[in-house]
Amino acid sequence: MTFKYALGALSAIGLALGAGTASADTLADVKAKGSVQCGVSQGLPGFSNQDDSGNWTGIDVDVCKAVAAAVFGDANAVKFTPLSAKERFTALSSGEVDILSRNTTWTMTRDTQLGLNFAGVNYYDGQGMMVPAGLGVTSALELDGASICTNTGTTTELNITDFFRANKMGFELVAFEKADEVVAAYDAGRCDVYTTDRSGLAAQRLKLADPAAHIVLPEVISKEPLGPVVRQGDDVWFNIVRWTLNAMINAEELGVTSGNAAAMASSDNPGIKRLLGTEGNFGEALGLSNDWAMQVISQVGNYGESYEAHVGANTPLKLNRSGSVNALWTNGGLIYAAPIR
Repeated sequence: MTFKYALGALSAIGLALGAGTASADTLADVKAKGSVQCGVSQGLPGFSNQDDSGNWTGIDVDVCKAVAAAVFGDANAVKFTPLSAKERFTALSSGEVDILSRNTTWTMTRDTQLGLNFAGVNYYDGQGMMVPAGLGVTSALELDGASICTNTGTTTELNITDFFRANKMGFELVAFEKADEVVAAYDAGRCDVYTTDRSGLAAQRLKLADPAAHIVLPEVISKEPLGPVVRQGDDVWFNIVRWTLNAMINAEELGVTSGNAAAMASSDNPGIKRLLGTEGNFGEALGLSNDWAMQVISQVGNYGESYEAHVGANTPLKLNRSGSVNALWTNGGLIYAAPIR
């Protein structure tokens, strides 16, 4: 897929959005059908992936469950649509899904030309490169002439081109639509390098025949703020998704968890009282019940609980928050939410 074609496809999506292909009253539509339709990946461990029983799990999945809890008081009132990177924006613009929560990078083009609104960031990432250890490479600057596997319809194509051009190196891009096709091609030796977000490399490495035989190079070549996306033109739904994520982050900062949320409702802390709906009418401003955030936290958990359960230090991905940009701002990271007040 050439970059010229990729940009043309994005423009076509923008035109479709401008034509008003989906209802602007998403909340009413969601309530009428009784569930939130969530666009997720086709299988990225830790972010959105089906377990052995067919249940969807991951930090992106938790965002959708949290929205369902806020709207219906039931985190299970959600259905999932697996989407490739190429088809994800079309599915959102057409109304096939209500939310796209699929390790999607917030960029200016997507925010201004595709009729999309990013509701926040639930994972700060950066693009990296993985190579077989046997290749004998320790730096991306040693990859002149390499063949590189990645996904079509992603920021990774443009980022890798920028990196190689800036460093005056040649490369061959080998792109596939489905993530599992990229993994299979790389594992079969069809390319020297696999490039995507570093969290994605940690996840997809688990699918390789011999994960220990591959290393992630030290260079981080881009900024990839990942988060949930909705259609422009529906501020009510946008606010619900944005403030649901904010509630999960604020809950962690305030020490409110799925295990103690009910008890914390009697707290004298004004911030906790506003979060859990025992003071003020903040749910009303969203078109929701006043205990919307209580439902989110008690059923899904706060941001830290979600992170540790799916991608944290004790999971196969081992993405330790300590010293990371994905730590709370109070611990030196970038995870920070606007206050509920």
